[in-house]
Amino acid sequence: MVVQTPPRQYSIEEYLAHEETAEYRSEYRDGEIVPMTGGSINHNQIIVNLVIALGLALREQDYLVYTSDLRLWIPRYREYTYPDILIIKDEAIFQEGRTDTVLNPSIIFEVLSKSTSSRDRGDKFTYYRSIPEFQEYILIDQYQLHVEQFSKTPEGNWLFKESDDEDGILTLAAANSQIPHRQIYKKVKFETQPQ
Repeated sequence: MVVQTPPRQYSIEEYLAHEETAEYRSEYRDGEIVPMTGGSINHNQIIVNLVIALGLALREQDYLVYTSDLRLWIPRYREYTYPDILIIKDEAIFQEGRTDTVLNPSIIFEVLSKSTSSRDRGDKFTYYRSIPEFQEYILIDQYQLHVEQFSKTPEGNWLFKESDDEDGILTLAAANSQIPHRQIYKKVKFETQPQ
């Protein structure tokens, strides 16, 4: 009989100290430090495309666009994570004593991978919804053209839309802007799947 040892529990202070010297980033999940996987070329190309498109679309509005180098703290679930793209309305609110960890994204984008897809759709979305300022969640598939969008209504409900239309347009209700799917997927090459 094999006895499994539970993973070591780390304090928040231990995690933050670890992140300052680590060669790679890790998430913090209520005491557990979980290394993040590396991104593929499609993952990176989609993020670059989104940053360019969002920067142009939001340049006249009071929104700030940040990439996955900026950490997000979700106090209710004791979770530190690095969303692929964060959009913050007006000013970033930082965790007390930090300048590298924010609390108030309005819009979050995640580019899905095989290893993160179920977590991005499940626990992470649950955790993100605990953020009062959070209004919109967009999931981008890197293996095929497919965009999923969750938008919060004024009543606090979440509406779901999805599209695999190459000529489709992602409309960000929270930021009153549009991004064509062609811009999101520009220069992205989907691998041919064996049948």
